[in-house]
Amino acid sequence: MSEITEGTGTGAVRETVPTPVGEARVTWHTAEAAGAGARAVLALGHGAGGGIEARDLVALAAALPPTGVSVALVEQPWRVAGKKVAPAPRTLDAAWTALWPALLGPGLPVVAGGRSAGARVACRTGAELGAHAVLALSFPLHPPGKPEKSRAPELTGTGLPVLVVQGGRDPFGRPDEFPSGLPGDTRVVEVPHGDHGFAVPKRAGIGQEEALGVLTEAVRTWLEGLTGL
Repeated sequence: MSEITEGTGTGAVRETVPTPVGEARVTWHTAEAAGAGARAVLALGHGAGGGIEARDLVALAAALPPTGVSVALVEQPWRVAGKKVAPAPRTLDAAWTALWPALLGPGLPVVAGGRSAGARVACRTGAELGAHAVLALSFPLHPPGKPEKSRAPELTGTGLPVLVVQGGRDPFGRPDEFPSGLPGDTRVVEVPHGDHGFAVPKRAGIGQEEALGVLTEAVRTWLEGLTGL
């Protein structure tokens, strides 16, 4: 049974959710709290090297609720427990699957998403869980320097509409490295000069806030175009 714990001082609410591999935590940034009517939930998991404080997750949690999309930032049990290393993919998938009913709580369509390892979880489990679509931020197409070890099948096998938002200089896969044969309902959007965390160098012709604006606008437009949301 999940437990609503506390507000965060920003209008968000934290919910602790038990799973077979430990307690997960969901931080809700709701459309209602932003003064809008909610029409969907976007659930976002973090990567293997950080938490929900990632700049792209924070930017989406701020930008989308006023448009009617509640954002649920999901912390995996290993992160909640203070561990430094993420567990095996099957453990990540098991936790995500177990907490999914909490994401369905508002009674709205849920878009599964995440950044890096979290994007892979969303791709692997989305169809089975009944997700409306999948948002993949900084999808790790391959380990750095090893393009032959492609994870593209995780994208092509979702059976759902997919939006990939990728930094132009992401060492885990630049936008031009994604295969041309992706399903027709899969789109890849580039954030110019962005690295795996969507950070842009000072010498780039785009500022950090502008780069994040490219990301949030791409996601907002994609969500608005999804049938049934």
